[in-house]
Amino acid sequence: MPKTVKDLLVEIRNTSELIIDLAYSSVLYDVEDVAEEVLELEAKFIELINEIRKKAALSVRHIRETEKVASVLQIASAGYKMSSAAGDISSLVLRGYKLPREIVNLILTHSEETILKVTVPENSPVAGKTLGEVKFQKVTGMRVIAIKRDLQWIFDVDRDTKVMKGDVIFVRGDPNSVPRLYEFVLHESREMGIATELEIPELDRAVDLLIEMKNLSELAVDLAYSALIYGNEEVALEVVYIENVLDNMKFEVEKLILAVSKKFEDPSILIPIIEIVHCSEQIADSAREIAEVLLNKMELPEVFKDAMKKTGEILVMVTVDKDSPLHNKTLKETRVESHTGMHIIAIKRKREWVMRPTANTAIYAGDILIAKGPREAEAELLNLCCPTKPAS
Repeated sequence: MPKTVKDLLVEIRNTSELIIDLAYSSVLYDVEDVAEEVLELEAKFIELINEIRKKAALSVRHIRETEKVASVLQIASAGYKMSSAAGDISSLVLRGYKLPREIVNLILTHSEETILKVTVPENSPVAGKTLGEVKFQKVTGMRVIAIKRDLQWIFDVDRDTKVMKGDVIFVRGDPNSVPRLYEFVLHESREMGIATELEIPELDRAVDLLIEMKNLSELAVDLAYSALIYGNEEVALEVVYIENVLDNMKFEVEKLILAVSKKFEDPSILIPIIEIVHCSEQIADSAREIAEVLLNKMELPEVFKDAMKKTGEILVMVTVDKDSPLHNKTLKETRVESHTGMHIIAIKRKREWVMRPTANTAIYAGDILIAKGPREAEAELLNLCCPTKPAS
């Protein structure tokens, strides 16, 4: 069955998020087969981009409508740049450039989430069972975000998804949960490295910025595609803001690395930091190009507009009022998703971002929630966040 435009947009978004996550993880864990998966996904990504370009071209009925294709070409161009940047990150591994172990440990300890690739053996307790049956997320503290089965990719993973022996599962979660994951799926014991502060303050600061750039670039991609799919210009503006922040961070990291390079006998060990920072900024640039399709009010072919109108979901940004019952409570305590049907994908707290919030993430007055869900659920979320304000 041919894929619709909306199907392609969603798959492009899912693939781009996965390829970026895997690229960063291949460097952090120095795993060549994960780096090779990135290159394979890069080829798949290009196929998706080409497919959506074809659909855009076929949707043009008259020469006067050719300008509408420009918006699709901009999305496609941004997608190429994004996947290329991810490939460049992974190529560090394949070319033998490694981050120093103490830097890796510091990144893993301070990163909110990581992503891993694990092949399910025949004797694994998850083989032949659904994720719900084995209580995968509860036992491991991590969740499966994609499965590769032979040449097929499964992105719409939920508790009813069955895992088979030989499946390659991609999981996301707290880095501290990695040992539990390996113990449960593979019956292997693996210890996490102990992170310590680096002896060189400038390098310590550079690594802190690298972590933030990694997280923000991933967020920018998620928000850009979501803004495009749901037509939310307010979220698109946040992508532009994030890209500007990353531009400034990149220059600061480069200055710090130049300052400390003389302290190393072999300064080439700093190359991965420079490359990751450069690619993170490229990824954010690509996300901005996607967001600017909305902000510059570029026309889209009718088939794209129809696909976006037909979606039953919306993307919203809502500020939590001081009188809100959500204030000073976790998502688990408030059960926002079950009560409203809206899924919180990110939280902006002053100038800081909380990405991929979990059940234990607290919400405070003044927080800006970015949520997606059914159109009819928007009023419920607004009532929770702003109980004293009348619904518009």
